[in-house]
Amino acid sequence: MKKRGIKIVVSFILFMLAIIFNFNNDWINKGLYIISYLIVGFEIIKKAIRNIFRGKVFDENFLMTVATIGAFGIGEFPEAVAVMLFYQVGELFQSYAVDKSRKSISSLMDIRPDYANIERDGKVERVDPDEVNVGDIIIIKPGEKVPLDGIIMEGKSSLDTKALTGESLPKDVEEGEEVLSGCINLNGVLRVQITKEFEESTVSKILDLVENASSKKSKSENFITKFATYYTPIVVLIALVLAIVPPLIIDGAMFSDWIYRALSFLVVSCPCALVISIPLSFFGGIGAASKIGVLIKGSNYLEAISNAEIVVFDKTGTLTEGKFEVQEVSSIDMSKEELLKYAAYAENYSNHPISISVKMAYGKEIDKSKIESTQELSGLGIVARVLDKEVFVGNDKLMKEKEIEYTKCDEVGTILYVAVDGKYVGYILIADRIKRDSYNAIKGLKKNGIKKTVMLTGDKRNVGETVAKKLGLDKVYAELLPDGKVKRVEKLLKEKSDNGKLVFVGDGINDAPVLALSDIGIAMGALGSDAAIEAADVVIMTDEPSKIVNAIQLSKRTMNIVKQNIFFAIGVKILVLILSALGISTMWEAVFADVGVSVIAIINSLRVLNVKNISK
Repeated sequence: MKKRGIKIVVSFILFMLAIIFNFNNDWINKGLYIISYLIVGFEIIKKAIRNIFRGKVFDENFLMTVATIGAFGIGEFPEAVAVMLFYQVGELFQSYAVDKSRKSISSLMDIRPDYANIERDGKVERVDPDEVNVGDIIIIKPGEKVPLDGIIMEGKSSLDTKALTGESLPKDVEEGEEVLSGCINLNGVLRVQITKEFEESTVSKILDLVENASSKKSKSENFITKFATYYTPIVVLIALVLAIVPPLIIDGAMFSDWIYRALSFLVVSCPCALVISIPLSFFGGIGAASKIGVLIKGSNYLEAISNAEIVVFDKTGTLTEGKFEVQEVSSIDMSKEELLKYAAYAENYSNHPISISVKMAYGKEIDKSKIESTQELSGLGIVARVLDKEVFVGNDKLMKEKEIEYTKCDEVGTILYVAVDGKYVGYILIADRIKRDSYNAIKGLKKNGIKKTVMLTGDKRNVGETVAKKLGLDKVYAELLPDGKVKRVEKLLKEKSDNGKLVFVGDGINDAPVLALSDIGIAMGALGSDAAIEAADVVIMTDEPSKIVNAIQLSKRTMNIVKQNIFFAIGVKILVLILSALGISTMWEAVFADVGVSVIAIINSLRVLNVKNISK
């Protein structure tokens, strides 16, 4: 880019010398114009000739070469140089724009680790991440990138996950927890055992995903490619007819005048503005999305999201936390703490998520010597002899089975009724908590024109309906098995318009069939999940549903910019093409219609990189 800039400056100085001083010697003037032209135009001529031998005749290099050499042929030296000079200025802007767009995702590309500190025979060696094997121990010092995925064996620290998730708040980690490649270790020294080879690590998969996103072209890009394929040969043929036919059939018509019109026609016909700005807009959109932790696998998906009409959510882990927690403890004739203690002791030997949530709520060490016996009754609950008492913890069927009088609880969630020595003492309400961010997500989707929001869940109907009502969802289908979800999505696909799209949002693991069936599959909270990254079209690296709204906003913004560029470029070109054919506009107007429109379209495309305007 720097080399091209120097050539433009030198060429421009010689060009201005020829115009301003207008030397008396015609050979000096023409010599300055030709030297000025060759400085900026030689590479273009060389590319045009090379492409002709490769079978790529009708490209912008060919158009510029024919138009400018033709201008020299009819004695229009200043205009020939000006066309090539300003064309190169446009190319310079293009290079700058592409470079800026690539830099917009440089923060993501920076997650690629340079080395790993491997521990061997008591010594620490710096090696390439590819040389580290599963089971090896690496040391990650403060300020270093995490090179591979692994489990912390020793140490605790804070990790900067911004490059992966777009989140500014650091994540605290300690012994026994997983660390993912691409994060930056902020303070403590970590001793990590590797769980995946570099090729299979999170950072490799993400980089591969982003780098290959441009291979999946949108309908708009495919349209522009086909348009340029047919459009350029047609305008060359029209220019040839324009140069030859009118002078032969119109009395007094000069060949030089009509050749000049044809050359102007060729200059303005170059489809640079479209060929450059449209892919640049999509590339910028994918880059901008990656900066906020949304990975879009191709321009086709970025375009499709803008037409989303129906958004279907899985419930557990997507709209809710996916973790059972004790929401309420209600006791009779004993304190809540005491009731929770009896329940925790009774549930001690169970690894069921419900049991784990009770023990977590109790939060104290359990003296196992105080547990005499436990018996798990399938579909009912647990009967245990603990703390010299007979404790019953389970559902209403257990209370009826043991003929214990109890007060029925109508709260939504899992109810554990507790009885001690045959007497009912209260209940524990356990439920999956709705994510705070889910409220913003549903509200944001409706603001952005989504016609229908749906939730699918395998949970009980009353649980599903309660969650849907709180969030303001349009429809909920509960008690669904995996095949039931597929059938439901098949029906929902028939409800959208011809151009509308159905988006399914799930965890990318259990919902792989539905993700594949929907128009756009979005994996939520997929950081470190191989299955999610493989199954989905869009990967949201955090567990925030509101980032779906960000993706839709970014998609619509990108498509608006693409449409603006298409209409502006085609509109101006058609106008100036007509004016050139009629002889009203000169080659100077033709230069503006080509280079000027390209520069404006490119600058407009760069607006998509400004993610600050996307509301969170």
